[in-house]
Amino acid sequence: MASTITAATLTVTITEAVTLNGYDQGSSNSLTISSINEVTKRIVTCPASNTTTLVTFKADVYDAAGAMNLADTKYIRITNMDDTNALELAIVGAAKNYQVELGAGESHILGGPDNVFDAEADNDPAFGTMLDIVTIQVNPGGNAIDVELFVASE
Repeated sequence: MASTITAATLTVTITEAVTLNGYDQGSSNSLTISSINEVTKRIVTCPASNTTTLVTFKADVYDAAGAMNLADTKYIRITNMDDTNALELAIVGAAKNYQVELGAGESHILGGPDNVFDAEADNDPAFGTMLDIVTIQVNPGGNAIDVELFVASE
């Protein structure tokens, strides 16, 4: 079977707009990623006081239902769609994870999940071997929160 999907270029633009004392202090940066032919975009309601797995990455996508291809994924964005409440976001590997809080309306952006993170329990970065992301999970604490997931792959 030959695919009828024509690969395209994803353009991501991040713009900060602020004028201080009459002077533009904003910035705009763009990233282009070629050969994108798969996109997953979904809004997930994450129930209060529960951890929700937003996405799983595998080398072989047939290993887990709904898994995204580890090597082919090139861009990941998670956005807290709530207008008031924060959530905790976990980037989880096979043996390590890191967690960040996403305030209302905030996003966390990553490139691909392949060899992209490390986590340490000290304040002296070793800048060692990067690890694969296995899952991305969120916990909204005591509030149900909508989260937008956008993933682009080759």
